Amino acid sequence: MENVVLHPSAFIDKTDVNAIRNAAPEAEQMGMLHPEQLKVIYRQSWFKLLAPQIYSGLQITLPNLVRLQEAISWTDGSTGWVVTLCSGAGWFGGFLSPAIAQQAFKDPEVCLAGSGAASGTAEITENGYVINGTWKYASGAHHATHITANCIIKKDGETVSDSNGEPLILPFIVDKKDVSLLPAWKYIGMVATGSDAFEIKNLEVPSNRQFKIDPLAAIVDAPLYRYPFLQLAEATLAVNLSGIALHFIDECEAIFHEKTKQPRLTNAQKVFLIDELAGIKTAMNAQRKRFYEAVKQSWDAIENNPVVPEDLLAMVSKASRKLALMAREGVDKLYPLCGLTAASTNTAINMAWRDLHTASQHSLLTFTI
Repeated sequence: MENVVLHPSAFIDKTDVNAIRNAAPEAEQMGMLHPEQLKVIYRQSWFKLLAPQIYSGLQITLPNLVRLQEAISWTDGSTGWVVTLCSGAGWFGGFLSPAIAQQAFKDPEVCLAGSGAASGTAEITENGYVINGTWKYASGAHHATHITANCIIKKDGETVSDSNGEPLILPFIVDKKDVSLLPAWKYIGMVATGSDAFEIKNLEVPSNRQFKIDPLAAIVDAPLYRYPFLQLAEATLAVNLSGIALHFIDECEAIFHEKTKQPRLTNAQKVFLIDELAGIKTAMNAQRKRFYEAVKQSWDAIENNPVVPEDLLAMVSKASRKLALMAREGVDKLYPLCGLTAASTNTAINMAWRDLHTASQHSLLTFTI
């Protein structure tokens, strides 16, 4: 295990940090990522982080991915979240029909957004499927080029069953032009993710618009597409929370520095502030080390074997959920000590607080058991 776990700032260019942060307040007003933030994303090809190299993607390793995603989320919560969700959808490129994937990823500004909820249907036809439904929480949908959606498969109006007797659910990819966006994101944080709903009505698609997320169904033979989706999702979401929490902690440290100069605070109170901050930083970094080691071990396994052993996957899940929990608890211990600055909606520390408490509601990281 590494002796030192580096701060997220070590994994992102300072110029990019400044560009993203400077645009963040206006992005919140817009309710979607700012053009200046998107410029950075397109220049760095962050939406293609997980897309296959054969389709011009970066096909990054998981250990490198989580460090970069933590850094982007440390820079700005909404930007990090959109990059995580949309690059995560880009991972589907390893499972898509080559004809569809080549067409989608040739666009230098390609962005796949969508929803994992099975809140639509796909009726089997002679030529493919007819899709109908409404889906929530499609982060990045406003600047997406394509949309992915899970559908319950129907035939002659009846639900098709899978091999376990459960409703058969399959994902589809459609062009953005065939989707209607519906304003729906009304939450205190992640305001600039533009995580609105979308609707599809009577859309006829050919069979190659449907794909299956399963290592056995991967079109591209590479470790990245053999790695299980659950742990990939848990790990990438966890570093969003840790990145936002570390941004909060950095802002908190600046506030505490000023507070310790105030004569009205006793020496004991000043020591308490310093010790509380140091303790949370130490605990966060210790859990980050455990998390990164768990991810590395699982990745080393998939690079050398067809599958990751279950015990290593369990380590990734556990470390991801503990990191998410520590991020929430650490920030909540520090928040009351920051004064009204932390409650002012036009401050960076408040934006980080709102983003963390919105993103941490994701069901994958709710429980540590």
